[in-house]
Amino acid sequence: DQQRDLALLTVQGDPGPVLSFRSGPDVRRGEGVVTYGFPLAGLLSSGPTLTTGEVSALGGMRDNQTQFQISAPVQPGNSGGPLLDLGGNVMGVVVSKLNAQRIAQSTGDIPQNVNFAVKGTEALEFLRANGVQPRMAPTGAAPRSAAEVGEVAHPSTVFLRCMR
Repeated sequence: DQQRDLALLTVQGDPGPVLSFRSGPDVRRGEGVVTYGFPLAGLLSSGPTLTTGEVSALGGMRDNQTQFQISAPVQPGNSGGPLLDLGGNVMGVVVSKLNAQRIAQSTGDIPQNVNFAVKGTEALEFLRANGVQPRMAPTGAAPRSAAEVGEVAHPSTVFLRCMR
């Protein structure tokens, strides 16, 4: 899905446990988030990396309503990874970061931690449209520490390399 920047992939072997999607309540600005992925693979740690931040805005670049703006630091290699709430449930999919160099050239300021994730509602719609029935989390789960959220994400998050 080029508009949402999402793809559905098939993996060989056991992909691990399926993460649950958040089923409510609505996402709010200031809500804590966790990313779990493989940023700058080959340069940084060969294992997964966890970062934390907050939902900064309920829309993405140019008010794109299919995305959230998040403050959790992301790099190439985080794209496609889960954006998790503090219950350990998927609330989005990390897709991009603001091009700091381009913004600095036009404004003279270097933006920090301006990153984007496709909203979980968009990912759910994409999965269902492609015949995948996602697992939904029960509402009212108790918050966890970021470390505990990472433990939930770890067996379900794999490194993928795109060969073009």
